[in-house]
Amino acid sequence: MQQGVTGIMELLKVGLILNEIPLFSGLSRKERAFVEQRSRIIEYKKNEIIYEENSSPSAFYCIVSGRVVVFRKDRHGEENILEYLHRGKYFGIISLLTAEPHSVTARALNDSLILVIKKEDFDAILQKIPALAIDLSKTLCRRLKRKDIHEKTIFESTIISVFSSYAKAGKSVYALNLALSLGKETHKTAILLDIFAKDKIPTIPKKLALEKDYRVFDLSFPRAEVSSIKEFIVKDSHGIDAVFLAYRQNESDCFRRILDIVSLLVNDYHYIILDLPSAIEQQMVAILNQSDLIHILSSPTRFDLKRTRSLIDSLKNEYRFPAAKIRVIINEYKFSDLTPQERSKALNQAIFATLPKIEAGLSERLVLESPDSQYARAIRRIARQDGDCLVGLVLGVGVGYGFCHIGVLKVIEEERMPIDIICGASIGAIIASFWALGIPSTEILRITQELKTSRGIWGFMDLTFPFLGFIKGNKLYNFLKKHFGEKTFYDTKIPLKIIASDVKRKEPRVLEKGLLVDAIMASCTMPGVFKPFKFKEELLFDGGVTNPLPTEPLFEMGVKKIIAVNVTPSREDIVRQYERLKEDIIVDEREKKDWLGVRSHFLNKFKTNILDIIFSSFEIMQSEVAKQESQLADIVLHPSTLGLHWLELDKAALFAARGEEEMRRNLDKVWQLIKE
Repeated sequence: MQQGVTGIMELLKVGLILNEIPLFSGLSRKERAFVEQRSRIIEYKKNEIIYEENSSPSAFYCIVSGRVVVFRKDRHGEENILEYLHRGKYFGIISLLTAEPHSVTARALNDSLILVIKKEDFDAILQKIPALAIDLSKTLCRRLKRKDIHEKTIFESTIISVFSSYAKAGKSVYALNLALSLGKETHKTAILLDIFAKDKIPTIPKKLALEKDYRVFDLSFPRAEVSSIKEFIVKDSHGIDAVFLAYRQNESDCFRRILDIVSLLVNDYHYIILDLPSAIEQQMVAILNQSDLIHILSSPTRFDLKRTRSLIDSLKNEYRFPAAKIRVIINEYKFSDLTPQERSKALNQAIFATLPKIEAGLSERLVLESPDSQYARAIRRIARQDGDCLVGLVLGVGVGYGFCHIGVLKVIEEERMPIDIICGASIGAIIASFWALGIPSTEILRITQELKTSRGIWGFMDLTFPFLGFIKGNKLYNFLKKHFGEKTFYDTKIPLKIIASDVKRKEPRVLEKGLLVDAIMASCTMPGVFKPFKFKEELLFDGGVTNPLPTEPLFEMGVKKIIAVNVTPSREDIVRQYERLKEDIIVDEREKKDWLGVRSHFLNKFKTNILDIIFSSFEIMQSEVAKQESQLADIVLHPSTLGLHWLELDKAALFAARGEEEMRRNLDKVWQLIKE
């Protein structure tokens, strides 16, 4: 184990990592700085033990990169694996809070960087920031209860409450499909708690086709033993378990028993989904308070959004719920002419996801029986985000080199790999945008053929007096406008992030709203060549200047699995390219016996122009920055561009073949990452 990793510390910045950890993300800048001063990053080598079962608690741990496995040993010494942990997961905290020995062993699966806060520093943090201690006591106390009944069979659980400010918001269908999708996407255990008034009939059994083959746990029955809840759990053949809880209104004991039941179930289930009745009573708030996430459903109409906003304001202001805990889901079962921006403004809250209207004739178990429906796809994205298994794809800069991305996408399509979010800069932004709109790699490659008739990059030359750049960019804009038209980020099939650079602030900008053509144009305007692009009231230029391989935006979003395609040649690549080209020229002239032609041929091959000079300067800078940014990716694909030139836009098929070759060479590693 290395005691500290200073180089990577400078790159990642502890503050960036702390911001990704939900435990610390809600702290003020001053509070986070206090935590940052008491944190460090340590490297653990593959198979190195981080701490052992029954050892004394010594630190708080959070994974920056790599993987960690937690396990127990049985009486025969065999390892019983509880879970594989990935980036952003923290562990060791319960032992710190209880001062009890560790109940599991934690071991690095591969070379891993871990953020570590020593016990004495963690104690100082809790003393300095009392609100953090209170939050921990609320969200983690359920993990410490009921240990006397039976040992945990899992390492960590997540409680998700599904709620609404009014009845008939589509809660039950959503809760059912979310539970089904969480089990399917994460391959972990999930249970659905259907909580309904005693005088009502539960709706979930019918949706699961259970008919009358189930029991209802009566929460109002004085002698109801919570420890007997397992006898009421329905082991469903669809991949989730379910339990049906009947309560009597205005009886606080009913809701207390729900909390006790949840405290029991966290020992055995990774995900506990509560379909709560629509009522903002004090007892209901207690349940929401013990949840890790609250999904609030609303229709997109002004009236329902107003009611939902009132509920959210109450949770935030009256009950002090952190904003990060609340996620608004818009269910479009009602018509509304409000735009996404107007809906968000009406809520005074970002919209986490939107559910399209369920097509007529479809079963309510859409995730299982209609997986290609728009509703099922939306649920899948939500489940993968809540399940911490989002896969992000990053496409880097490189002009002609960027066509390698097309070959990578081809393999992803053929393998049906789940990509949940895509991010790109410059040429990577163009290709990412096509693909995010649902345009397949074969069609993207066909579109690149238009560049042949435009004389490659020279077809985009519309010269202007060089105050801010010697190319106006109108021709490039028209090319993009032809293919993207009035499409916006809202039209994409998967979330898309485009990176540009701010001229005045000299920092990267993540673009995710408005017209795609404007965002792409801003990301492609190479400084010194194109005039900066005016995006709203700001001047923006090439995203590759600040983020040539934009992994950081996905890292900050909490994407746990990042695949990056770096097509920027390294210094070594450039030297090899030069030496090979020189050797090919000499061999060619020797065969011709034309020694006098060597010099002229050599000079012709290496002739330069102003674009070469500018781009070569960028290459040197970008190769180093991209190398640093690749540290935030789990897998970095680096296709060989040997023998190809960045200006050869007419050779898109050759570039794509290089990308495909690199992807196939790393196929096993990519699948291993996705399935972990």
